[in-house]
Amino acid sequence: MHSVESIAAEIVRREGGYVNDPDDPGGATNHGVTIGTMKGLGLDLTGDGKVDATDVRSLTPAKAAEIYVRHYFNGPRLNLLPAPLQPSVFDMQVNAGSNAVRILQRLMAAFGLPLKDDGVIGPITARTVTRAMQLAPEHLIDAYGIARRNYYYKLADGRPTSRKYARRLDGGKGGWIVRAEEFVSEKFRLTDAEHRARTAAWA
Repeated sequence: MHSVESIAAEIVRREGGYVNDPDDPGGATNHGVTIGTMKGLGLDLTGDGKVDATDVRSLTPAKAAEIYVRHYFNGPRLNLLPAPLQPSVFDMQVNAGSNAVRILQRLMAAFGLPLKDDGVIGPITARTVTRAMQLAPEHLIDAYGIARRNYYYKLADGRPTSRKYARRLDGGKGGWIVRAEEFVSEKFRLTDAEHRARTAAWA
C-alpha cells in the first residue's frame, strides 16, 4: 500500500503547474492548489503582506503535497475509509472538495446501504463504506471511479465553459475523464466511441 505522502505526490504530478484559466472558478492555481485555498490558509509565501497570484506561482510541489495531506486527507478523515479506496477519494477531494465524499455517500445507496449525503466522514459513513468494501471488494473502487466520471460529465452538461476539461478539442477524453479513469479498471473505461456518444449533445 502506498503511503499518504506518495499518493499526495502523485496528485501533485497529476495536477500540473501554474495556470490561471478564466473558465476555471478556482482562479490562479499551482499544483492544484487554488488562490482561494492559499488565502484561506494565509499562505503569504512572498512575505509582502498579501496573498495573490505571485504567491501561487511561488508554491513548490513539496508544499502543495503537504497542504494536500493536512487539509484534504487528514482534515476530512479519509483515513477512516478502507485503504484501497483512499487514493481515489483523496484525489477527488483535492479536485472537487467535499463532493468527493458526497459521491461516495450517494454510491452507497446502490449497494443497498443508504447514507446521509452531507460530505462528512463520520463513524456511520466509515462503517457503511467498510461494509460495502466487505460485500463487494472487487467492485467498490471501480464503482466509485465510474461515479466520479459521471459527476464530471454531469458537471460539464450544465456548465458549457467546463466542457473543455471533459472533452478535448479533437473530441477525445479531456483531463477530467482521464483522471477519473486512472482509478477504473480498463474493462470499465469508456471507448473513444462511447465517450464521443456521451458528449455528442455538447456544442
